[in-house]
Amino acid sequence: MGNPYGYKIADEVKASQNATTGGRKFDGGKLQYSLIPPNALKATVEILTFGAEKYEPDNWKKVPDAKRRYFDAMQRHLWAWKCGEQNDQETGKNHLAHALCCLMFLYEHDTIDFLNNGEVNETIK
Repeated sequence: MGNPYGYKIADEVKASQNATTGGRKFDGGKLQYSLIPPNALKATVEILTFGAEKYEPDNWKKVPDAKRRYFDAMQRHLWAWKCGEQNDQETGKNHLAHALCCLMFLYEHDTIDFLNNGEVNETIK
């Protein structure tokens, strides 16, 4: 079976990074966003879109006590899935996609807090 995404074979890509003529692209050592699983990404964006329509875009940045609350929400979605419930009752979307969103929000809040030496950024309050 060939590559379903149509990307060049690894040897061809490596050769293009060192080529002096032809199709050259010097992207060695750069982030490879094509490694993100597309189905998980799509499911996560569907949850983010639902939330943006229900609340407002980027509402997650403004939730008080966000780390605790998103950790709790992530655990609820993981445990619902673990107990055999595939989809969230409100959205009809997979609990794991909801948990991915919560984990992303936790990461963002944790990273922003770290970068601000523990002080909450004004856009998050």
